[in-house]
Amino acid sequence: MSKAAHASPDSVRFGLILRRERQARGWTLRKLAQRAGMNAQYLGVVEAGLNTPSLYTILELAEVLGADAAEMIRECAIARRTPPVKPAESTPVATA
Repeated sequence: MSKAAHASPDSVRFGLILRRERQARGWTLRKLAQRAGMNAQYLGVVEAGLNTPSLYTILELAEVLGADAAEMIRECAIARRTPPVKPAESTPVATA
């Protein structure tokens, strides 16, 4: 089975954080890729959580975005330690 078939939860979290940071600046994947000297298709795969970027890539993307790389990684680490929230059980609604 391919590597993409088993997305790492950490990679998915990082991808969501990267997408949030990019979109907060109003940038397209293409614009981020051009500024970082990377391939837009690759960055799309990273944002989808289907590839774990290298430390170099993380640092480069954070620098280009003007984001704090340590905070991005810290957010992933906190999410890793936080248990998932279970959906609330539905309570029957009384009707009159």
